[in-house]
Amino acid sequence: MGLPLRFGYKASAEQFPPAELLEYGVLAERNGFDSVFVSDHLQPWNHTGGHAPSAIPWLGALGARTERIVMGTSVLTPSFRYHPGVVAQAFGTLGSLFPGRVVLGVGSGEALNEVALGYTWPDMKERFARLKEAIELIETLWREERVTFDGQFFQTRDATIYDRPDTAVPIYIGASGPAATRLAGRIASGYITTSGKARELYTDTLLPALSEGIDKGGRGDHDVDTLIEMKVSFDADRQRALHDTRYWAPLALTPEEKMRVEDPIEMQRLAEALPIERAASRWIVSTDPDEHVARIQEYIDLGFRHLVFHGPGADQKRFIETYGAEILPRLRHRHG
Repeated sequence: MGLPLRFGYKASAEQFPPAELLEYGVLAERNGFDSVFVSDHLQPWNHTGGHAPSAIPWLGALGARTERIVMGTSVLTPSFRYHPGVVAQAFGTLGSLFPGRVVLGVGSGEALNEVALGYTWPDMKERFARLKEAIELIETLWREERVTFDGQFFQTRDATIYDRPDTAVPIYIGASGPAATRLAGRIASGYITTSGKARELYTDTLLPALSEGIDKGGRGDHDVDTLIEMKVSFDADRQRALHDTRYWAPLALTPEEKMRVEDPIEMQRLAEALPIERAASRWIVSTDPDEHVARIQEYIDLGFRHLVFHGPGADQKRFIETYGAEILPRLRHRHG
């Protein structure tokens, strides 16, 4: 039997100050969302009006204000500005405080978040190798005492995480390419990707890679949560729904356009040059609840079981309440 469907809320840390964002996370629980995921950026996509709170203390505050939601990062990079041992300690603490409710979502990183602290940004091969080694070290620190680790990138000497969670903190791997997706299938508790790309990327590349990794790991589909961040803009006024996506125009830039962009001012300049149609190209933009449900269903049919909804507009309270009232009940009714 496959995993049950879950519906989450994407807390837009790049768009809202942390105290305001916290209230949205609390509101999401009250309006029937099952999870809240937040990205961990050092710098936002937009310099003007942008925000970049640290995800780790923010998750602690969210856990203290809520009772049942699963909460995690989508994603945190454990291999540059964080030493994996610090990540193991932080999420060990969160897992101890909120057992069964914490997810550590990790990825290989972006230049925008790391280069400002003096790192020379390496190629994808090294970033992938760093991610693999970081995950290995984090899991070893959670599992063993007095860990001496001699890796290619990270070392520890008789390190101990003293406050380890009794309930395992699952690690999800965020990936947009086949190698990291295979790794997620082979070793991770979950796989994170985003919506709005060409269907063939999911059907011909990413999902086959995930299945290959699951097979190589000797696992079943039920062992790996499939999480997709759903980019949705829902409003009774179509022009408002369309123009709400403007703030998130950087997401429409190709990987080649933004891969080595290190400055949010430059990222903002590139994004502002995009026409609104391209800025909205990765979003489900519609005034019709049934259209939203039908287009979300396409991703469920592909096999995604954990859908985390990202609304782009400034009025997040309205988005949470409207999506919680209009869309989530339709999805739950359709799937029993």
